[in-house]
Amino acid sequence: MIRKNPSGDLPVVHESAFVDPTAILCGKVIVEENVFIGPYAVIRADEMDEAGGMKPIVIGAHSNIQDGVVIHCKAGSGVTIGRYTSIAHRSIVHGPCAVGDNAFLGFNSVLFNCTIGDGSVVRHNSVVEGCHVPPGFHIPSTTNIHSDEDLARIQPVSSDAASFSESVAQANHALVQGYKRIRNEF
Repeated sequence: MIRKNPSGDLPVVHESAFVDPTAILCGKVIVEENVFIGPYAVIRADEMDEAGGMKPIVIGAHSNIQDGVVIHCKAGSGVTIGRYTSIAHRSIVHGPCAVGDNAFLGFNSVLFNCTIGDGSVVRHNSVVEGCHVPPGFHIPSTTNIHSDEDLARIQPVSSDAASFSESVAQANHALVQGYKRIRNEF
């Protein structure tokens, strides 16, 4: 469902993207080309800052937002999801937040008030808030990061973790074309 927010902002979805009919996109949302947005995802840009402004939620080209993901912004802040990035099932990305290109966020993970560098992997059930994750970092499953100091113990992305993320991105990229092809069959 594509709908306006109370300010009258309507999502802008590139014609090559696929948004599942059960997903909700509300407000100042920009979805770039060949993006896959899975069932029951909610992407909602509707809160204004004190001055009445609002930054958009931008989903970069060729990225995938999987089943049950929630992306929202606090008090007019924005969220940017880079190109070729995967946000896995039931994750939460709450702005202000920026996720780089070719990044991976694992199942049930939570991001808030942080930046995730290009090529970084945040594995399943992790929480990252209030910090800057440099490019190429791997945050293991069930890790809680609450400051830049916590990052000192995190190792750079392994080749195994990077290849898993790339395979998820490729599989979901293929789904865009497949679902668009059969869209009128249901």
